[in-house]
Amino acid sequence: MFALFCTILLYLYSYCLSVDFTYHIKEGNMPISYIGDIAVDTHMIEKIKSEERHLIRFNQLQKDKENVSQLFNISKDGKFYVIQTLDAETLCKYKKMCFRMVDVAMQKREIFVRILEIKVVVEDINDHQPVFPVKQITLEFSEGDKKGTTLSIPNAIDEDISEENSRITYKLLSNNKVPFIMVVSERVDGSYSVGITLETELDREVEDHYSFQVIAKDGGKPSKHGILKVYISVLDINDNLPLFSQDVYNISINCKYQINKPVIDLDAEDLDAGENGKVIYHFSSKTSEMTKLHFQLNEKTGEIFLCENFPFEKRQTYELYVEASDGGNPPLSSMTMILVNVVNQRNNPPVIDMNFVSKSSNNMATILENTKIGSFIAYVKISDTDTGQNGKVTCTLQHDKFQLQNLGEKKYKVVLKSLADKEKESHITFKVICEDNGLPRLRTEREFSVLVIDINDVIPQFNKETYKFLIYENEESNFPVGFVNATDPDMGLGGQLTFSLFSKNNLALPFQITNYGFISTTESLDREQKDIYIFQVLVKDSGTPRLNNTVDVIVEVMDKNDNAPYFTFPSVNPFSLDIYFQSHNNNDITKLKAYDKDSKENAFLKYEILEGNEKELFTMNCYTGILSFSRNVYRNEAGVYNLLFVVKDNGIPILSTTTSLSLTLVASNNTFPLLAIATNELDFKIQMNLFLMIIAAAVSGSVIMVISITICVVKKSNNIMTSSKQRINPSDKIFSVDRETQNTSEQISYNPPLLREETQQNSLLQLQEEKEQYLSNYKVTLNGKNLNSRIPYQATSKEIHQIYVQNAHRPASHGKNTEDFRCSFYNYRQMTAKSQNDCEFTEKVGSHYEELSGLHPHQNDFQEASTSQFQVCASSGTNSSYQTGNFNTTGHTNVTSLHAQSLIRTNNLSTTILTQTLPTKCGFSSFSKPLPALPKTASDI
Repeated sequence: MFALFCTILLYLYSYCLSVDFTYHIKEGNMPISYIGDIAVDTHMIEKIKSEERHLIRFNQLQKDKENVSQLFNISKDGKFYVIQTLDAETLCKYKKMCFRMVDVAMQKREIFVRILEIKVVVEDINDHQPVFPVKQITLEFSEGDKKGTTLSIPNAIDEDISEENSRITYKLLSNNKVPFIMVVSERVDGSYSVGITLETELDREVEDHYSFQVIAKDGGKPSKHGILKVYISVLDINDNLPLFSQDVYNISINCKYQINKPVIDLDAEDLDAGENGKVIYHFSSKTSEMTKLHFQLNEKTGEIFLCENFPFEKRQTYELYVEASDGGNPPLSSMTMILVNVVNQRNNPPVIDMNFVSKSSNNMATILENTKIGSFIAYVKISDTDTGQNGKVTCTLQHDKFQLQNLGEKKYKVVLKSLADKEKESHITFKVICEDNGLPRLRTEREFSVLVIDINDVIPQFNKETYKFLIYENEESNFPVGFVNATDPDMGLGGQLTFSLFSKNNLALPFQITNYGFISTTESLDREQKDIYIFQVLVKDSGTPRLNNTVDVIVEVMDKNDNAPYFTFPSVNPFSLDIYFQSHNNNDITKLKAYDKDSKENAFLKYEILEGNEKELFTMNCYTGILSFSRNVYRNEAGVYNLLFVVKDNGIPILSTTTSLSLTLVASNNTFPLLAIATNELDFKIQMNLFLMIIAAAVSGSVIMVISITICVVKKSNNIMTSSKQRINPSDKIFSVDRETQNTSEQISYNPPLLREETQQNSLLQLQEEKEQYLSNYKVTLNGKNLNSRIPYQATSKEIHQIYVQNAHRPASHGKNTEDFRCSFYNYRQMTAKSQNDCEFTEKVGSHYEELSGLHPHQNDFQEASTSQFQVCASSGTNSSYQTGNFNTTGHTNVTSLHAQSLIRTNNLSTTILTQTLPTKCGFSSFSKPLPALPKTASDI
């Protein structure tokens, strides 16, 4: 279809290319109407010279097939006229576009110029209305037809040829609401099919006919329409039963009853029509054959008569079941029961007849567990053939679940009094007792049973509010975790439970659960990644509707010793550390730190020294990891110690890790404090020798020898003290700071001066005053840069500074002026507090330092001591030295000074030691993470 349409369009396009001009004219025009000027409209006259235009003539060419000369006329000068009234429906009956082609010859006198093809399009106007082929139509719907049933009606026809004027829309119009709608569908050929569709099912007994109009409207402007009247007849189907006026008829007769008189006249009504409403009567198969012998039934009228030999004396009650059937195909029927009571003077007990709503057998019926209170359970009918008081009956039912309600004379219904519970009572037995008013009273008891059918009304219940399980890590998959117990007292599918796991945050769980509630792992667990899992168990039963419940489950993963400890300090292996020994302070060197990812006893760590401590010079606190000197260090023990440490956990099996520390120990007796010690030792030896010599002299009894020896000893002692004074050059400066232009390293020299005897008495007072002055105002100038005195002490891989209180002069270097400077005491209160692990990096005044445990703040007062060891150190990465007296020692990187430094003043009479305990920082630093150098001050910028 689409290909054909495209072909037509291409043809029309190619055809239109050859048209010289197109005129449009609406149909229904007046005869001899002017259309246009061909010479002007086609612009052909413009191509002719003006002096020759009067020679141009136009002639309409004649065609053999079509006689169009009767429609159009062209004058010699090109005027174009239509001479007849045009009708598009007559000219182009089956075309959507109506046009005619006119060939015009253009001549210059007798000379042919060209042929002009003129196209005249006749435009359609809406001059026809839609017309149905018939004015009315009758349709038949059956009341058995389903929703959506459709019957066709004829289409309306519009003779207009244009698409707009011939396009028809349909509408259903009715004064009353009708169960029908209009449906229009397009056929394959492009035409339309119109039908009436049933929207709702019909009931002939309610409405047997309908009428409405179908309006067909075209698309013209203004539009026109046509009307079709539709009548619908509803056909009857056999959908109604014959109905009796009563379900049960109760009739009493006595021995004097006339045989030819009908006992009862039954009338069953059927709402259907025709054969579907015709009713016939007959005894049902439930009527016994013996009863049929005593009664006659008229099939057409429904009358019942007694037979001639009716035994009034044998039976008192007869049950007749009569069925009424209609004449439909298939026939429908209904049934009624007639109770014929024969009246006599004897007293008979009442008869109880119970009919349950549900299926029953052997006096047992069934009810659902969710049956509502007040629901109808059974119908109880009481019969007593006696008359008078003997026939009056009263019935009772004593039970907590059922109740007997009176419906009239000798009629009752049993209703539910309280809800049944299958889980508590699956069978319910009750008894109906009926008693008449005769003398004596006759009583009838009948017992019935009701089976309660279970429904899913109980939610599964867990025996705990929360389940907690413990499991070790690293167990294989499918390892049992625990058992979740849920119960459901419902029977059948309502008691069949299924279990599943889910977490509130929809995370994947490494557990699975069976339908018996056993939880196991799906993969090995790692306590270090997650030590506790909290999720929920969902239990569902299989009843209808499915009921569910949830419970929280907590699984705690217990630790196994599966992680070896590792050192966090030293952070590299091996690690280098330089240290000086001072015996008068704390012997702690450094603190090793390790960490274990396990928990509890598996993470309880112990430290040991494995190798390198053959001299037993070091000791290790096995719990804190603090490395200390175990004793005093001698001069010959200075050197490099390669110590191998091990840290062990307390798990089973025990796991451990080792690390090595290269410790360079500096211990020299050439320092100033060692000189005092040597002097004291020498004095002690002299005194011992003197003592021995006195004893020897006393034994020998030589008084002269004793006196001589005493004089010699005294002179020897004075010579040694004089020699001691000469070893110290009092002219040396305390600090010498040299600046080299080749690099930025610092060189600090130290030479403690001797104090003159005349200033000895005022030394303590002078130092105290200087100390207070230095704390208030002090600046140090190194390499031409001013450093604030409150810059904390730090040790880096490039330089270490230890500053002591002493007046000093800076010597001129390379022609620079000498500036006086003083060293202030470092205020320990400016440091940050130690963290819990006794080691932290702290940013203070623009620098970083690491603080070790076991360090103490400086003492505010000077102390005196009889003996001590003293070392002064200053170190830098490239060029540094420390000096005491007349000896030099090359400095080292990563030097740690763990003890306070002392300032000593000496004279011939005594040795006074002024001790300032400085706050000590970690002097070591990791090669992988060096600390920053001293920050620049404002003067540097």
